[in-house]
Amino acid sequence: MSLKLDGQIVAVTGAFGILGMAVAEEIVRQGGRVAMIDRAVEPAGILPALLADALLLGNIDLTSYESAQKAIGQIVSELGALDALVNIAGGFRWETLADGDLASWDFLYAINLRTAATASKAALGALLKSSAGRIVNIGAGAALKSGMGMGAYAASKAGVARLTESLSEELKDKGITVNAVLPSIIDTPQNRADMPDAEFDRWVKPNDLAAVISFLLSPQASAVTGALIPVSGRV
Repeated sequence: MSLKLDGQIVAVTGAFGILGMAVAEEIVRQGGRVAMIDRAVEPAGILPALLADALLLGNIDLTSYESAQKAIGQIVSELGALDALVNIAGGFRWETLADGDLASWDFLYAINLRTAATASKAALGALLKSSAGRIVNIGAGAALKSGMGMGAYAASKAGVARLTESLSEELKDKGITVNAVLPSIIDTPQNRADMPDAEFDRWVKPNDLAAVISFLLSPQASAVTGALIPVSGRV
């Protein structure tokens, strides 16, 4: 059986983090080539052997359209094309409205929603030249039902969901699919440190989420667009 992403060139934002690294590895495992974009200057620690040939683009501010355009231009210049974009760049803060800082709403909007919109806009020209363009966004289960202290985060991720839906309608007759995954709690070292008494085995493993994302990038998902797919583990 042929590899699902054989020959596809995929840009991943937030790629130096736990999920970004898992997604990048899965893309290569499925036969694709990956460009790894991140705000950090370089990955922490040793890069996995599987990613030895990945194009690394560090110190990229994806809240800036000019910076995003430059990164996409470098990908096309060095790899020859761009077939797909995975928007992982983002972050989290837990704050109640009463005790929190209103600046958190602007911060989470910028890193969760604006980065996805900016990267997508910058990539559109290249994606439209692909025979099977793909955009996959990382939303959150909290975008559908929020909880205490989750307001700013959930609002920014709800924006990602609406961006996914609207952009899928905009592009559905132009050969580009746009979908989002909505994870619950991802099993990362930071989340374990923040919730040490939780049942970690109920959380979503980064590799499992990466497999869903890989499917959405693949030719097998050509009929799926505008979908908001819960990936909840057993939370």
